Amino acid sequence: MRILIVEDDHKLASNLQNLLKDEGYVAHVEHDGLKAWETAYVENYNLIILDINLPGMDGLTVLKNLRADQVDTPIILLTARNNTDDKVQGLDSGADDYLPKPFATPELLARVRALMRRNTNVNSAVINVGNITVNTSSHEVSVGKELISLTPREYSILELLLLNMDRVVSRLSIAEHVWDDNFDLMTNVVDVHIRNLRKKLKDNDKNNQLISTVWGIGYIIKNTAEA
Repeated sequence: MRILIVEDDHKLASNLQNLLKDEGYVAHVEHDGLKAWETAYVENYNLIILDINLPGMDGLTVLKNLRADQVDTPIILLTARNNTDDKVQGLDSGADDYLPKPFATPELLARVRALMRRNTNVNSAVINVGNITVNTSSHEVSVGKELISLTPREYSILELLLLNMDRVVSRLSIAEHVWDDNFDLMTNVVDVHIRNLRKKLKDNDKNNQLISTVWGIGYIIKNTAEA
């Protein structure tokens, strides 16, 4: 899942980027408001973390411009301003959430997960499909009562498919959200990871697989699937 961090404090931005990468997200950073507006308009992000006090263009203007441009990406305002009027202005301008500095990282991550679930068929941090249980907070995955170990990219693929349940996710979309720019479209690396993921999930029944192949397009998990 791709997140854009817009923060002019380079140390904080770097810390946030590392935190989100450790959680399996693909995280990009912009320090300038005008550049952030351009980037968020052109690129496809699942979430934007946006500071208000920015050079080039302030965060509220970035927010208003993105909403005027019909960019509906969920946005968390992250700012030192903490009075009611600022919160109201931010939310009325189109922000989905507001988190004042300083903040606790578990709270930020919880808000990120909550917004990632918005507009999906998933309404809980724990997802159950067939005999598969995925805790998106702890990243624990179980098959029945057995806890299994996934690589970060295997987990990211599984979470992406679950958050898009009943929708086909293309190989290109998986590549963009899991590998970002470090991906060679000419390789079969997505298919290899899907194959390894199926083995770990004991998803071997081709007539009733949790992860179904949509030939020529990508993969899908249906909410009626049984592993």
